Amino acid sequence: METKWLEDFVSLADTRSFSRSAQLRHVTQPAFSRRIQALEAWAGTDLVDRSSYPTRLTPAGQTLYTQALEMLQGLQSTRAMLRGHSSAGQDFIEFAVPHSLAFTFFPAWVSSLREKFGPMKSRLIALNVHDAVLRLVEGSCDLLMTYHHDSQPFQLDPDRYEMVSLGQEVLAPFCRPNAAGEPAFSLPGAIGHALPYLGYAPGAYLGRMVEFILKQSSTTIHLDRVYETDMAEGLKAMALEGHGIAFLPISNVKKELRAKKLVSAGSHLEMTLELRVYRERPASKKVPKAHAQALWAYLQSQNQS
Repeated sequence: METKWLEDFVSLADTRSFSRSAQLRHVTQPAFSRRIQALEAWAGTDLVDRSSYPTRLTPAGQTLYTQALEMLQGLQSTRAMLRGHSSAGQDFIEFAVPHSLAFTFFPAWVSSLREKFGPMKSRLIALNVHDAVLRLVEGSCDLLMTYHHDSQPFQLDPDRYEMVSLGQEVLAPFCRPNAAGEPAFSLPGAIGHALPYLGYAPGAYLGRMVEFILKQSSTTIHLDRVYETDMAEGLKAMALEGHGIAFLPISNVKKELRAKKLVSAGSHLEMTLELRVYRERPASKKVPKAHAQALWAYLQSQNQS
């Protein structure tokens, strides 16, 4: 039995809606339903009465709901006590950051902070976007840094989480240049001459952004997917070797563009993303780390100026 199953179950009991809880838990509804079914298999009995709407719990579900609240609260308290044993850990601000931001934007951002905010101790947890958001939801980081676009918003409750904008990022297609310095592959391609495409793995956040770009294009784009991975750095490496076109955040390819190792494969197929940092609003019984609180206050002041 996994702790997240109990968290899913508590959410379902509170919302009485599979779809709403799936949004709040940042998973697809089929995946959320499978996790509830896995919990029922572990319990050996039905926990949810699926014959009614809105969803309601069975008597066994009501019993587990009460116990689950106590168990989850106990685990949270235990984790807080364990973290309290390490005073040094309180000096570190824990960031959950998508891989593509962790390799390029985050180091430069920390360097810029040193000039005005001052030095800080940070712990970086590099994940895919979905798992980075879950880190924040589960209380396993101080701050979440991620992308935002209105076409793919995160369902983070504004009453529970607050946000500061850090700026913008541009997602665009790049490829290796030919001997003349021109793009080896130039979009949009043509019928019968699809261009080799280096794509993100299914479910990757940036992959969904690329799909949106292609769907919104006024011109038909002819691509042949020849490689995929969920990491932008992996796509960049393949593009540098001349294997095809990859849609990459510009912050990931600044050095390669200056060195002319990569060039634009179609400037009309760009998307501007917002860079955001989130945190859970401090509760009366949970005081945030002093260093994390100081950084948040600074970021807010910079955002307002």
